[in-house]
Amino acid sequence: MELIWLEDFVALAETGNFSRAAENRHVTQPAFSRRVRALEDWVGAPLFDRATPGVTLTAAGQQFRTGADELIRRIIQLRRESREAGGQEAATLRFAATHALSFTFFPQWMRELEGGASLGPIRLISDSMQACEELMMHGEAQFLLCHHHTAAPSRFGAQFRSAVVGQDALAPFTAPGADGGPRWSLSDTAEEIPYLAYSDESGLGRIVEAQRFIDRMPGLRTVFSARLAASLATMAREGRGVAWLPVSLVESEVASGRLVRAGGVDLEVPVDIRVFRPTARQSPAAEAFWSELAAH
Repeated sequence: MELIWLEDFVALAETGNFSRAAENRHVTQPAFSRRVRALEDWVGAPLFDRATPGVTLTAAGQQFRTGADELIRRIIQLRRESREAGGQEAATLRFAATHALSFTFFPQWMRELEGGASLGPIRLISDSMQACEELMMHGEAQFLLCHHHTAAPSRFGAQFRSAVVGQDALAPFTAPGADGGPRWSLSDTAEEIPYLAYSDESGLGRIVEAQRFIDRMPGLRTVFSARLAASLATMAREGRGVAWLPVSLVESEVASGRLVRAGGVDLEVPVDIRVFRPTARQSPAAEAFWSELAAH
């Protein structure tokens, strides 16, 4: 059994489509299909029902799915820990953080936690929520810092736990008009309003999508999408439409009058800032950090 077979299995289970899964795995579909079949031969049972319109898991596949993610993560983590044994890398804290928080929250958070005493070497990878989840699932990061809302879907199940480390909010912002008020107002339901949306990779997009603003406001028309809140903030500042943005990210633009709220507090979405970690025990340095976080 090979690790890539497990990763192929997860990709196909998530997409339900051989072509998309093969594309995500950067391999031709025939080669991908052969690897999936090799895994099924190793297990000794079919894992996917190919007769349905979309590829679905069999009963054996559902059982295998329960441990596949954790097995991948543990294998990669074991390999990394073995390589790092006895070296300085073993003391390095590896964080993944979504783009917005890596700029606005992470530096200050580290200063507060250190309190005059260094936490040791730190490695930060800043990316989309989807990419950060992959890093965590594969054991490439020990901690993930992200915005979180209970209504938004997450890939993290019982094998992960989290702690709230801050608060933020998502609110609709737009450029000011000639009178200083919002150029596009969500209170004007008769007007068609250009909407600046998050792409599928974005965790903030999941949170906004869960609020179903587009269903509630039929006048919203998507004209632009991007995975970064900073990109949407720039487009909103240029007068291209309305975007739901983290309040912490646009404080300076709001203070200078370059962005104004496009709606009232009823359209604001309170969110937690959470740090996630695997439930399984990690390196001594990572566990020491978690203890420090709990004490703080």
